[in-house]
Amino acid sequence: MDFRQDANDIRKTRSRRVSRHSRALAGALALLTLGACGSLRNPPPKDPDDLADYKAANDPYEPANRKMYNLQMWAYHKVLRPVGKAWIWAVPKPVRHSIANVNETWREPSVFFSDVGAGKPRRAGDAFMRFAINMSAGVAGFFDVASLVGYKQHETDPGLTLGTWGVAGGPYLFVPFVGPTNIRDGIGYGISQGLTPINYVPRGYDLLTFNWAYNVAGTMEGYASSIDQIDHLEQDSLDPYSYIRSAWQQNRQSQIDTIKGDDRATTPDWYN
Repeated sequence: MDFRQDANDIRKTRSRRVSRHSRALAGALALLTLGACGSLRNPPPKDPDDLADYKAANDPYEPANRKMYNLQMWAYHKVLRPVGKAWIWAVPKPVRHSIANVNETWREPSVFFSDVGAGKPRRAGDAFMRFAINMSAGVAGFFDVASLVGYKQHETDPGLTLGTWGVAGGPYLFVPFVGPTNIRDGIGYGISQGLTPINYVPRGYDLLTFNWAYNVAGTMEGYASSIDQIDHLEQDSLDPYSYIRSAWQQNRQSQIDTIKGDDRATTPDWYN
Protein backbone atom coordinates (compact mmCIF):
# COMPACT_ATOMS: atom_id res chain seq x y z
CA MET A 1 0.00 0.00 0.00
CA ASP A 2 1.10 3.61 -0.61
CA PHE A 3 1.42 5.15 2.86
CA ARG A 4 2.17 8.58 1.43
CA GLN A 5 -0.98 8.69 -0.68
CA ASP A 6 -3.12 7.46 2.19
CA ALA A 7 -1.49 10.01 4.47
CA ASN A 8 -2.51 12.73 2.02
CA ASP A 9 -6.03 11.32 1.96
CA ILE A 10 -6.14 11.42 5.76
CA ARG A 11 -4.91 15.02 5.73
CA LYS A 12 -7.57 16.13 3.26
CA THR A 13 -10.31 14.33 5.11
CA ARG A 14 -9.16 15.67 8.44
CA SER A 15 -8.81 19.27 7.32
CA ARG A 16 -12.28 19.38 5.78
CA ARG A 17 -14.38 17.09 7.91
CA VAL A 18 -13.42 16.73 11.57
CA SER A 19 -15.95 18.42 13.87
CA ARG A 20 -14.78 21.46 15.76
CA HIS A 21 -16.25 20.31 19.10
CA SER A 22 -14.35 17.01 18.80
CA ARG A 23 -11.17 18.97 18.32
CA ALA A 24 -11.94 21.08 21.35
CA LEU A 25 -12.06 17.94 23.47
CA ALA A 26 -8.99 16.33 21.97
CA GLY A 27 -6.39 17.88 24.23
CA ALA A 28 -8.25 17.16 27.44
CA LEU A 29 -9.21 13.65 26.37
CA ALA A 30 -5.66 12.89 25.31
CA LEU A 31 -4.32 13.89 28.70
CA LEU A 32 -7.02 11.93 30.51
CA THR A 33 -6.33 8.89 28.36
CA LEU A 34 -2.63 9.13 29.12
CA GLY A 35 -3.26 9.45 32.83
CA ALA A 36 -5.50 6.41 32.86
CA CYS A 37 -3.10 4.21 30.97
CA GLY A 38 -0.32 3.66 33.48
CA SER A 39 -1.16 -0.03 33.85
CA LEU A 40 -1.63 -0.46 30.09
CA ARG A 41 1.79 0.70 28.98
CA ASN A 42 4.14 -1.46 26.94
CA PRO A 43 7.57 -1.49 28.62
CA PRO A 44 10.52 -0.95 26.27
CA PRO A 45 11.80 -4.30 24.96
CA LYS A 46 15.38 -5.33 25.61
CA ASP A 47 16.11 -6.79 22.19
CA PRO A 48 17.86 -4.07 20.10
CA ASP A 49 15.78 -4.68 16.96
CA ASP A 50 12.52 -4.75 18.89
CA LEU A 51 13.58 -1.62 20.76
CA ALA A 52 14.20 0.20 17.47
CA ASP A 53 10.70 -0.73 16.26
CA TYR A 54 9.26 0.32 19.62
CA LYS A 55 10.86 3.76 19.38
CA ALA A 56 9.85 4.17 15.73
CA ALA A 57 6.20 3.45 16.54
CA ASN A 58 6.27 5.93 19.47
CA ASP A 59 3.28 4.10 20.94
CA PRO A 60 4.15 3.09 24.52
CA TYR A 61 0.45 3.04 25.41
CA GLU A 62 -0.48 0.69 22.57
CA PRO A 63 -2.57 -1.70 24.73
CA ALA A 64 -4.78 1.18 25.89
CA ASN A 65 -4.81 2.83 22.49
CA ARG A 66 -5.98 -0.37 20.85
CA LYS A 67 -8.81 -0.63 23.36
CA MET A 68 -9.83 2.93 22.50
CA TYR A 69 -9.58 2.13 18.78
CA ASN A 70 -11.74 -0.97 19.21
CA LEU A 71 -14.30 1.08 21.13
CA GLN A 72 -14.50 3.61 18.32
CA MET A 73 -14.82 0.92 15.67
CA TRP A 74 -17.60 -0.76 17.65
CA ALA A 75 -19.44 2.58 17.74
CA TYR A 76 -18.69 3.08 14.04
CA HIS A 77 -20.28 -0.19 12.97
CA LYS A 78 -23.22 -0.02 15.39
CA VAL A 79 -24.13 3.67 15.10
CA LEU A 80 -21.89 6.00 13.12
CA ARG A 81 -21.81 4.12 9.83
CA PRO A 82 -25.60 3.58 9.60
CA VAL A 83 -26.28 7.19 10.56
CA GLY A 84 -23.63 8.38 8.10
CA LYS A 85 -25.21 6.34 5.31
CA ALA A 86 -28.59 7.88 6.13
CA TRP A 87 -27.01 11.33 6.04
CA ILE A 88 -25.56 10.69 2.58
CA TRP A 89 -28.94 9.44 1.36
CA ALA A 90 -30.92 12.35 2.83
CA VAL A 91 -28.64 15.34 2.20
CA PRO A 92 -27.91 16.40 -1.39
CA LYS A 93 -24.25 16.47 -2.38
CA PRO A 94 -24.12 20.26 -3.02
CA VAL A 95 -25.43 20.86 0.51
CA ARG A 96 -22.79 18.53 1.93
CA HIS A 97 -20.09 20.40 0.04
CA SER A 98 -21.38 23.67 1.45
CA ILE A 99 -21.22 22.26 4.98
CA ALA A 100 -17.58 21.26 4.37
CA ASN A 101 -16.88 24.75 3.01
CA VAL A 102 -18.37 26.37 6.11
CA ASN A 103 -16.16 24.24 8.34
CA GLU A 104 -13.07 25.25 6.38
CA THR A 105 -13.93 28.94 6.28
CA TRP A 106 -14.67 29.35 9.98
CA ARG A 107 -11.40 27.61 10.77
CA GLU A 108 -9.30 30.00 8.67
CA PRO A 109 -8.54 32.41 11.58
CA SER A 110 -6.89 29.51 13.40
CA VAL A 111 -4.93 28.70 10.24
CA PHE A 112 -3.95 32.37 9.90
CA PHE A 113 -2.59 32.70 13.43
CA SER A 114 -0.87 29.31 13.15
CA ASP A 115 0.90 30.48 9.99
CA VAL A 116 1.90 33.71 11.72
CA GLY A 117 3.28 31.70 14.61
CA ALA A 118 5.25 29.55 12.17
CA GLY A 119 6.75 32.69 10.63
CA LYS A 120 5.15 32.16 7.22
CA PRO A 121 3.59 35.50 6.12
CA ARG A 122 2.64 34.30 2.64
CA ARG A 123 0.66 31.35 4.02
CA ALA A 124 -0.91 33.64 6.62
CA GLY A 125 -1.91 36.10 3.89
CA ASP A 126 -3.56 33.34 1.88
CA ALA A 127 -5.53 32.21 4.95
CA PHE A 128 -6.60 35.80 5.67
CA MET A 129 -7.79 36.31 2.10
CA ARG A 130 -9.66 32.99 2.12
CA PHE A 131 -11.55 34.04 5.23
CA ALA A 132 -12.31 37.53 3.93
CA ILE A 133 -13.46 36.37 0.49
CA ASN A 134 -15.49 33.37 1.59
CA MET A 135 -17.17 35.20 4.45
CA SER A 136 -18.33 37.92 2.03
CA ALA A 137 -18.59 36.66 -1.55
CA GLY A 138 -18.91 33.10 -0.31
CA VAL A 139 -21.95 33.92 1.88
CA ALA A 140 -20.50 33.17 5.33
CA GLY A 141 -18.40 30.37 3.92
CA PHE A 142 -21.04 28.27 2.18
CA PHE A 143 -19.19 28.68 -1.12
CA ASP A 144 -15.44 28.43 -1.65
CA VAL A 145 -15.03 31.49 -3.86
CA ALA A 146 -11.48 32.04 -2.64
CA SER A 147 -10.21 28.90 -4.39
CA LEU A 148 -11.68 30.14 -7.66
CA VAL A 149 -9.57 33.32 -7.48
CA GLY A 150 -6.33 31.58 -6.57
CA TYR A 151 -6.39 31.22 -2.78
CA LYS A 152 -6.32 27.46 -2.30
CA GLN A 153 -7.01 25.88 1.09
CA HIS A 154 -3.96 24.74 3.03
CA GLU A 155 -3.56 23.06 6.38
CA THR A 156 -1.84 24.63 9.38
CA ASP A 157 -2.86 24.28 13.00
CA PRO A 158 -1.25 25.17 16.35
CA GLY A 159 0.04 21.62 16.77
CA LEU A 160 1.89 21.87 13.46
CA THR A 161 3.22 25.29 14.43
CA LEU A 162 4.58 23.87 17.68
CA GLY A 163 6.17 21.14 15.57
CA THR A 164 7.97 23.73 13.42
CA TRP A 165 9.37 25.18 16.65
CA GLY A 166 10.90 21.82 17.46
CA VAL A 167 8.39 20.83 20.16
CA ALA A 168 8.29 17.03 20.41
CA GLY A 169 4.93 15.40 19.83
CA GLY A 170 5.07 13.06 22.78
CA PRO A 171 3.61 9.55 22.73
CA TYR A 172 1.00 8.54 20.18
CA LEU A 173 -2.56 8.44 21.51
CA PHE A 174 -5.83 7.25 20.04
CA VAL A 175 -8.77 9.16 21.51
CA PRO A 176 -12.28 7.78 20.82
CA PHE A 177 -14.33 9.91 18.39
CA VAL A 178 -11.31 12.16 17.81
CA GLY A 179 -8.81 9.70 16.40
CA PRO A 180 -5.01 9.78 16.29
CA THR A 181 -3.23 12.53 18.23
CA ASN A 182 -0.40 13.12 20.67
CA ILE A 183 0.21 15.46 23.59
CA ARG A 184 1.50 18.33 21.45
CA ASP A 185 -1.34 18.13 18.95
CA GLY A 186 -3.91 17.65 21.70
CA ILE A 187 -2.76 20.95 23.23
CA GLY A 188 -2.77 22.46 19.74
CA TYR A 189 -6.43 21.49 19.22
CA GLY A 190 -7.35 23.33 22.39
CA ILE A 191 -5.48 26.44 21.21
CA SER A 192 -7.19 26.17 17.85
CA GLN A 193 -10.59 26.38 19.51
CA GLY A 194 -9.60 29.64 21.13
CA LEU A 195 -8.78 30.99 17.65
CA THR A 196 -12.03 29.84 16.00
CA PRO A 197 -14.61 32.67 15.96
CA ILE A 198 -17.68 30.41 15.80
CA ASN A 199 -16.98 29.42 19.41
CA TYR A 200 -17.66 33.00 20.52
CA VAL A 201 -21.12 33.52 19.04
CA PRO A 202 -23.38 35.25 21.59
CA ARG A 203 -26.68 33.91 22.78
CA GLY A 204 -29.77 35.20 21.09
CA TYR A 205 -30.51 36.28 17.52
CA ASP A 206 -30.63 32.59 16.56
CA LEU A 207 -26.81 32.54 16.49
CA LEU A 208 -26.67 29.88 19.18
CA THR A 209 -28.92 27.73 17.03
CA PHE A 210 -26.56 28.31 14.11
CA ASN A 211 -23.61 27.30 16.30
CA TRP A 212 -25.23 24.00 17.23
CA ALA A 213 -26.31 23.35 13.64
CA TYR A 214 -22.78 24.12 12.44
CA ASN A 215 -21.20 21.62 14.79
CA VAL A 216 -23.79 18.86 14.42
CA ALA A 217 -23.81 19.12 10.63
CA GLY A 218 -20.01 19.20 10.55
CA THR A 219 -19.83 16.09 12.70
CA MET A 220 -22.35 14.23 10.55
CA GLU A 221 -20.55 15.21 7.35
CA GLY A 222 -17.24 14.15 8.84
CA TYR A 223 -18.39 10.63 9.64
CA ALA A 224 -20.36 10.25 6.41
CA SER A 225 -17.47 11.38 4.22
CA SER A 226 -15.07 8.94 5.89
CA ILE A 227 -17.17 5.79 5.42
CA ASP A 228 -15.62 4.59 2.15
CA GLN A 229 -12.09 5.28 3.37
CA ILE A 230 -12.64 3.39 6.64
CA ASP A 231 -14.34 0.47 4.90
CA HIS A 232 -11.48 0.08 2.41
CA LEU A 233 -8.93 0.33 5.20
CA GLU A 234 -10.60 -2.47 7.16
CA GLN A 235 -10.83 -4.66 4.07
CA ASP A 236 -7.31 -4.12 2.72
CA SER A 237 -5.13 -3.85 5.82
CA LEU A 238 -4.06 -6.76 7.99
CA ASP A 239 -3.74 -4.42 10.99
CA PRO A 240 -5.78 -1.23 10.47
CA TYR A 241 -4.68 0.18 13.83
CA SER A 242 -0.98 0.04 12.94
CA TYR A 243 -1.67 1.33 9.44
CA ILE A 244 -3.57 4.36 10.73
CA ARG A 245 -0.86 5.09 13.29
CA SER A 246 1.92 4.97 10.73
CA ALA A 247 0.05 6.99 8.10
CA TRP A 248 -0.99 9.65 10.62
CA GLN A 249 2.53 10.05 12.02
CA GLN A 250 4.06 10.29 8.54
CA ASN A 251 1.41 12.78 7.49
CA ARG A 252 1.93 15.09 10.47
CA GLN A 253 5.69 15.11 9.94
CA SER A 254 5.19 15.74 6.22
CA GLN A 255 2.96 18.72 7.04
CA ILE A 256 5.58 20.15 9.40
CA ASP A 257 8.27 19.75 6.74
CA THR A 258 6.03 21.42 4.14
CA ILE A 259 5.47 24.44 6.38
CA LYS A 260 9.19 24.74 7.13
CA GLY A 261 10.02 24.56 3.43
CA ASP A 262 7.41 27.07 2.28
CA ASP A 263 9.59 30.11 1.56
CA ARG A 264 7.43 31.71 -1.11
CA ALA A 265 7.41 35.44 -1.61
CA THR A 266 4.78 37.32 0.34
CA THR A 267 2.98 38.52 -2.78
CA PRO A 268 0.26 36.21 -4.15
CA ASP A 269 0.71 34.29 -7.42
CA TRP A 270 -1.73 36.47 -9.38
CA TYR A 271 0.30 39.60 -8.50
CA ASN A 272 3.49 38.09 -9.91
